[in-house]
Amino acid sequence: MDYKPLPIGVENFDDMITNGYYYIDKTMFIKELIDKKGTVNLFTRPRRFGKTLNLSMLEYFFDITKKESSHIFDGLNIMSAGEAYTSEMNQYPVIKLSLKSAEQSTFEASFRSLKKDIIREFGRNEFICESDLVPAYNKNAFKKLLYGEVDDIEYYDSLKLLSECLHAHYNKKVIVLIDEYDVPLEKAHVNGYYPQMLEFVRSFLHSGLKTNNALHFAVMTGCLRVSKESIFTGLNNPVVISILSSEYGEYFGFTQEEVSAAFEYFGLERKLQEAHDWYNGYVFGNVNVYNPWSIIRYMRDLRNDENWFPRAYWANTSSNEIIRELVDVADRSIKADIEALMNGGSITKQVVEEVTYSEILGKSDNVWSFLLFTGYLKKIGEDFIESKIHVKLEIPNIEVQTIYRDKISEWFSDRVRSTDLSAIYSAIIDGDAKKLTEELSTMLADTISYHDSHESFYHGFLIGVLASMKDYLVKSNRESGSGRGDIFIIPDLLEKKAVIMELKVADKASDMERESISALKQIDEKGYIDELEQIGYKNILKYGISFYRKNCLVTVVDMQ
Repeated sequence: MDYKPLPIGVENFDDMITNGYYYIDKTMFIKELIDKKGTVNLFTRPRRFGKTLNLSMLEYFFDITKKESSHIFDGLNIMSAGEAYTSEMNQYPVIKLSLKSAEQSTFEASFRSLKKDIIREFGRNEFICESDLVPAYNKNAFKKLLYGEVDDIEYYDSLKLLSECLHAHYNKKVIVLIDEYDVPLEKAHVNGYYPQMLEFVRSFLHSGLKTNNALHFAVMTGCLRVSKESIFTGLNNPVVISILSSEYGEYFGFTQEEVSAAFEYFGLERKLQEAHDWYNGYVFGNVNVYNPWSIIRYMRDLRNDENWFPRAYWANTSSNEIIRELVDVADRSIKADIEALMNGGSITKQVVEEVTYSEILGKSDNVWSFLLFTGYLKKIGEDFIESKIHVKLEIPNIEVQTIYRDKISEWFSDRVRSTDLSAIYSAIIDGDAKKLTEELSTMLADTISYHDSHESFYHGFLIGVLASMKDYLVKSNRESGSGRGDIFIIPDLLEKKAVIMELKVADKASDMERESISALKQIDEKGYIDELEQIGYKNILKYGISFYRKNCLVTVVDMQ
């Protein structure tokens, strides 16, 4: 059987249909949009959940200049919705802009990229320069902006100007499509030019979507619902459809029915449960959906290798700077909640739907709201607590669990390693068990532990702490699988003290002393010290270290 190709990274609707990719039909999104008649519609969904492709679909359906491409909708669901909807096809001038190019480190570079995108959209409508239907003052302003002969301030009202010109030429109101509207604000926050970018985005959207009599309707997409006070001041009450909204739930992401049909088409039915465990679990409104980016990537790899194991495909598809920033400022309460989530639990938090990027780190509720709306958490229920709605949250699936384990826990470890470790290193070489117990316990409290009942967590923690120990080689026999002592700290000179550490995990706090002594006995009974003595070291410290949750107890024997 000749299967259709899978659309990896295809975001242009015409390419999707014309080139025969496997397409999961989302065209009834058009019907619902027409039925609801919202003037300004903002859809917030995580990255890589089909927002760009859906906007491209709207462009090809409504754009009056794309009548020659109308055949691409033949056989799709919208064509059987009735004449009330098909009669809207290719009837409106459409402005489509993506603000994603604003991913720059300075305001100047970011604004320069946005200007290029605006000029490109003006260039797509260059016929305005010759139109006898457009008033001369608008036509002149259009030409100057198109050829870059205006001051930067003129771009702030450029969306309104282009709308007015198109309205005058076609005598039809304009549909505006704006993708990734919040990317400029996210990048501005991360790179320190938020006030400048906020001023542009606020003016650009206000003039284009509020004080614009040429507007028929607008659709915007992004990750976060940025508060009205920051950019939507005075805007005509935009309809915000977030992942908590009850409408439009099935149009971003793939439903179980859609994924089952795709796996059957490609003959991959036996992998469906595995796909469900890894990539399902998101809840948009009342609809359970799969991550579309990951499920398509997984199907493609399965077609090449039927024994392919799932991967965390979504991990590097979007910016992680803000989440890294959240890790850097997380207090112990936030860390405890993250640990509960990573270990399969749930937490209940008040979710704030409207935030500004500058407020994300201001209070812990904003942290959980950000993680929910960006796809790192899912809603599994609601509670009414102290007259406010609180949302019960958990990690959506194995893929995101993997991201927490590999990325977020690693960032917490980096945070620990970035602290001054000289006191720990001195305590180790001095044989100061009390000081080392205090320092390690303090550092453990600042880490994220994933299934921390396992000795491997503590072993990895210690290796990370010891990695920067100057003039010493830290050797992990556990990692090499040699069956010898857990950790050796080997100095560059024979006259210095060498160290061997054996680790144990206690079942309860009262067992910690017994386990640390047991670790020392194991060093002697198994002859772990022989390796150091054969090299020529005579000054050797033996450490037995026991752990229980975020506590440790160190026992030491100095063989000098």
